[in-house]
Amino acid sequence: MSTPLQIGPHTVRPPVVLAPMAGITNAPFRTLCREFSGGKGLFVSEMITTRALVERNEKTMQLIHFDETERPRSIQLYGVDPATVGKAVRMIAEEDLADHIDLNFGCPVPKVTRKGGGSALPYKRNLLRAILREAVSGAGDLPVTMKMRKGIDDDHITFLDAGRIAVEEGVTSIALHGRTAAQHYGGTADWDAIARLKEHVPEIPVLGNGDIWSAEDALRMVRETGCDGVVVGRGCLGRPWLFSDLVAAFEGRTEDIARPALREVADVMVRHATLLGEWIGDEARGVIDFRKHVAWYLKGFAVGSEMRKRLAITSSLEELRSGLDELDLDQPWPVGADGPRGRTSGNNRVVLPDGWLKDPYDCAWVGEDAELDTSGG
Repeated sequence: MSTPLQIGPHTVRPPVVLAPMAGITNAPFRTLCREFSGGKGLFVSEMITTRALVERNEKTMQLIHFDETERPRSIQLYGVDPATVGKAVRMIAEEDLADHIDLNFGCPVPKVTRKGGGSALPYKRNLLRAILREAVSGAGDLPVTMKMRKGIDDDHITFLDAGRIAVEEGVTSIALHGRTAAQHYGGTADWDAIARLKEHVPEIPVLGNGDIWSAEDALRMVRETGCDGVVVGRGCLGRPWLFSDLVAAFEGRTEDIARPALREVADVMVRHATLLGEWIGDEARGVIDFRKHVAWYLKGFAVGSEMRKRLAITSSLEELRSGLDELDLDQPWPVGADGPRGRTSGNNRVVLPDGWLKDPYDCAWVGEDAELDTSGG
């Protein structure tokens, strides 16, 4: 049995967290993952922009809607302006919109780093400190955690400094993706960095993230790094049942690994699309939103390219179901389908504001336009 993870007043057992992923970890996908886990673990919303939340943007208010069965309710916030972050956190606390707040300092996409946000931000140590201070003070009794990367690139590593600042400002736990922003999702995650962070900030839990494709990978990460839990992102794309594997593994039932045949996978696909339609309030829009998941669910199965294309342009549940029914649904789980999935691009130049790297302590003035006005990435 694993040691449970303590996030403020919330005990997370086993210590498994669904990573926030833009356009993916909405309420329907969280519901699927939670069902497979038996309600165990922590499932974080996709990234919510603090400015959009404060302004009560319609799309954002839908994204922060939690199912009644979701406990604790976990929101990830993105922000670059301490005052706006503070306002958003106070709004969440005062209006009881969530039970846990996670701050995003790991996003590597250019539209975020170009404004000094995401994985660019921890380089500005004083700005990071100001944001964390506002968030923790505004949160009241709600625990505040953060997710970050190793740094901007190999010449601008920030995770140890950022970890120490987080402890000093009262952050409850830290998740580290063992890559730099420049790596995006390429190469191999540096698990040694996770071990170094754990040694550097023994006062609070450290969670490891990066290259967890199976339950065995999760156990190995904990063994090799001493981290207190794992954060799983791309590994569960098209595979929400990975959370049943993770629960089984951390509970010592390593033989209970899901190997669904294509028939079971097809049923999950239809349920996922159905949940999206119910959440959006429009079946066709739900199925259209589901299209991005088709290739992940079918990874490794013998499905012809024409049929894959057809399934990826469906716009009704009936069309999706009838297409799936034409497949050989008795196919067993494919060998090798447990491996990497999702984006693997790497070694990108990180787009930063002019002069961003000149002084790591200069509390850079961040303009209002740096606050994205929409949520969900």
